Amino acid sequence: MLFLFLFLPFSLAQAQDRVMLGGTLRSAATGEVLIGASVSVAGTINGVETNTNGVYTLRLAPGTYQIQFTYIGFQTLTQEVVLTRTTRLNVELQEVTNKLNEVVVESERNSFQERLSTPQMSMETLSSREAKLLPALFGEVDIIKTLQLKPGIQSGGEGSSGLFVRGGSNDQNLVLLDDALVYNPSHLFGFFSVFNPDAVRGVELYKGGFPAQFGGRLSSVLDVKLREGNRKENDVSGGIGLIASRLTVEGPIQKDKSSFLISGRRTYVDVFTRMINKAKENDPDWSPIPDYYFHDFNAKATFELGANDRLFLNGYFGRDFFTFNDENFNFNFNWGNKVGSARWVHQFSPRFFVNTTFSVSNYEYEIKNELDIYSFNLTSNITDLTLKSDFEYISSEKHHLRFGGAVTNHRFVVGRLEANSQDGSVNVAAGNTYRGQEYGVYVSDDWSFNPVFTLSYGLRLSGFLNNGKNFLGIEPRAAASYRLSETLTLKANYTRMFQYVHLISNSGASLPTDIWYPSSPGVKPQRSDQFTLGLTKLYKDKYLFSTEAYYKKMNRQLDLRDGAQIFGNTELEDEFVFGTGDSYGQEFYVEKKEGKTTGWIGYTLSWTNRTFPDINEGRTFPTRFDRRHDLSIVGIQEVSRRISATATFVYGTGNAYSLPVQRFIFQDVPGEDYTVIPVYPDRNSFRLAAYHRLDLGLVYKLRPKRGSADLTFSVYNAYNRRNPYFVYFETLKNEESNQITGFVAKQVSLFPVIPSITYNFKF
Repeated sequence: MLFLFLFLPFSLAQAQDRVMLGGTLRSAATGEVLIGASVSVAGTINGVETNTNGVYTLRLAPGTYQIQFTYIGFQTLTQEVVLTRTTRLNVELQEVTNKLNEVVVESERNSFQERLSTPQMSMETLSSREAKLLPALFGEVDIIKTLQLKPGIQSGGEGSSGLFVRGGSNDQNLVLLDDALVYNPSHLFGFFSVFNPDAVRGVELYKGGFPAQFGGRLSSVLDVKLREGNRKENDVSGGIGLIASRLTVEGPIQKDKSSFLISGRRTYVDVFTRMINKAKENDPDWSPIPDYYFHDFNAKATFELGANDRLFLNGYFGRDFFTFNDENFNFNFNWGNKVGSARWVHQFSPRFFVNTTFSVSNYEYEIKNELDIYSFNLTSNITDLTLKSDFEYISSEKHHLRFGGAVTNHRFVVGRLEANSQDGSVNVAAGNTYRGQEYGVYVSDDWSFNPVFTLSYGLRLSGFLNNGKNFLGIEPRAAASYRLSETLTLKANYTRMFQYVHLISNSGASLPTDIWYPSSPGVKPQRSDQFTLGLTKLYKDKYLFSTEAYYKKMNRQLDLRDGAQIFGNTELEDEFVFGTGDSYGQEFYVEKKEGKTTGWIGYTLSWTNRTFPDINEGRTFPTRFDRRHDLSIVGIQEVSRRISATATFVYGTGNAYSLPVQRFIFQDVPGEDYTVIPVYPDRNSFRLAAYHRLDLGLVYKLRPKRGSADLTFSVYNAYNRRNPYFVYFETLKNEESNQITGFVAKQVSLFPVIPSITYNFKF
């Protein structure tokens, strides 16, 4: 690898007959930059994608060219360019309002060609527009739940929006919102994500082959980009749904120079539950319904400071509230994220850019409980301050160099417990505060060795400092693609990742009482090594087939010992156990994006195991999210210009589960109460019933006098499959003697068939 980096200086001595063509691609309607758009020389394979700033750069010999600009959902533009010297050409593309097949076909064909030519693999992209077409629970569009329809990405179970990627746990995902870290990307106990679809432009999810600029997690990177706001005119958009409403306001601060976007969302189930509780307050047999609601708020401002400088200010605040009150008991639980960032983008030249970001991230939860004269307050949080710079240098048409670094200051408040009484007889406080510094530097290069072979290679050096202990990690990255033919590409990659912060979760708790804990002298950082091999095939320019085989080895995995106590425990490390894990499998994917019928099919065959010397007597066991078979089918049918019908079907092997195989009764003194003690076999040795579900949707475009609007109808779980949420055992007793005669397993299911309707508008 060192030889490859030493080779780079030779690439700077390029032939003098090359000139530069570069510029920025934007939406003609809003002025927002277009990320990942294709810019190519018509009739050739010579082309590039716009970067995260919407900038493209081509090096060409002097001459006359037909330059083609394409982006999904926008009309393709072909422009003749006469090149005699370095030229800047900024372009605005018109959005396709009524889907013109010939335009969409060209855009999708170019996106498929990019998938063939790039060495990047194990990556999924999704736009907010695509997510809004699919049916959703309670009509609430959720980007993370849509990503779960891709191969290799699993949910934790019924109703959960958590991501379990290629055998990794939920905390092993790096979640970024405009380059700022989000620790808990879920609302409603994991049923919905924190990402408001009206504020999101699109997401990229890396399952493997991680670019060197990303680090700190083992399993995936979820990179969420927010919209910039309309630089040309004011817009108001939103939606009114079954359980929530949302509103987005955007427009220019200074026309064509700066813009703002403000977006908010709130559920209102609590309004109805309070009305019911109020009506039943005089009923002695009535048990009050707990109150629950969440809200979130996004704000973003974009400023063009000059031809070469842009400034982005971004803020997010989201909170969940769960309350249960009666005359004897008062329980309040709230949790949420606060995120803020300032990002400066500077272009030194058409080939040299830098992104510098300062961000603040905070996640916390708080439990307040009042019982008679006693009360307690339990809190836990993590706060980060991060500074990072990412440089991008296109030295030639063969080399694309990236390098940079980041440093993060972590502050952990772990399980702070305060308990007291009104008379002062009880006054207890416990908990710890830790600090740690995480840092990393990286360099990488995309080397187009020839038209059929491309190599992407890099190196990341990471570290973590805590309590005088300094951990260092060397993280090599390498990916290669070889074009076997015009329509078939072979790809492979290897990645090593380190994770220095760890999520400690009481899996027996029904509430998300999660504690983030730093690496320390007693808790070493986690490490993973992943190998991937795949084939990508383009068929008739409209079908994309891909398959990937992967193997991931994970070391220094962390879990809680059986019976661990985490509330108010000042010696948490005594409750930890450490082990290893592995995951391997094969993913298959076929996608069609041309014509009136589009969609995809994804299937994953996989195994995920863990081995802990202190758990299960050291025997290897499957994780709860080990899923042998995982299938998703997505279909979108354009019935007419105003009507689109959608359907999704999912099937998955039931989650691994621990259930008792027998019980014995212990009675200390004859005649006194007895205790039933369950006997468990190996951990997770049972399976819940298979999970499967069909969702249906219909989008009907209205014709308002101004702007646009639609009605979105959806049916979640259309054939009313009662999928298992968990299993418990009911005790059977003899009515006369009150003696236990047996136990019977009972399944709890969450969601029956749920129809919903959402009104979406924009003006």
